[in-house]
Amino acid sequence: MPRPILYVLLLLVALSLIPMGLVYKSRHSLKSQPRIQVVYDMDDQVKFKTQTVNPFFADGQSMRHHPAGTVAQGRLEADDAFFQGRVPGDTLFVTTFPVEVTRELMYRGQERFNIHCAPCHGASGNGNGLVNMRAAALAEGTWTPPTDLTSQTVVDRPVGHIYNTIKHGIRNMPAYGPQTTPEDRWAITAYVRALQLSRNASIEDVPAEARAALRK
Repeated sequence: MPRPILYVLLLLVALSLIPMGLVYKSRHSLKSQPRIQVVYDMDDQVKFKTQTVNPFFADGQSMRHHPAGTVAQGRLEADDAFFQGRVPGDTLFVTTFPVEVTRELMYRGQERFNIHCAPCHGASGNGNGLVNMRAAALAEGTWTPPTDLTSQTVVDRPVGHIYNTIKHGIRNMPAYGPQTTPEDRWAITAYVRALQLSRNASIEDVPAEARAALRK
């Protein structure tokens, strides 16, 4: 390599070390002035932190309780069938859908199922998703296999029970209420019913005009 080019490369390498040296010096040197705050309100926010007293209120607390007899807008959830999956005024689960089951609802349920449920329960709902396969490969003794959603036990459960399970969880399954809306929970429930039907259906459940294609 020609010497001029070599000298230039060495000079560039030396120059590239200067910024890192300045950063190191800045981070490890004592200063009498505070650092520059580019977005100052991100560092010094007007707020009360946890475990501190707020002198504005008589009880000294910053977090306020809801006024008695009030409900936040959109949080009333008065329809027990839709929001809880239970018969209004009772603890029994509903056996029919409180929403119209449409093609759009089924597609939405399939999408949400593949996001939230398929990793454990599998795309077909038989309980052998990727998470379960991985746990089985590791031979984890504490692992509890996910429920087969197409089993007769789940088939016999009311739709409200399935909805409630999605919202609140059951046994080792965590609650998915925080991640899903009521509409999406009913969509997932409808799709679970479709998976059950696909595994347990008879030829009589297929429209007459489509039966010939299935037999082929």
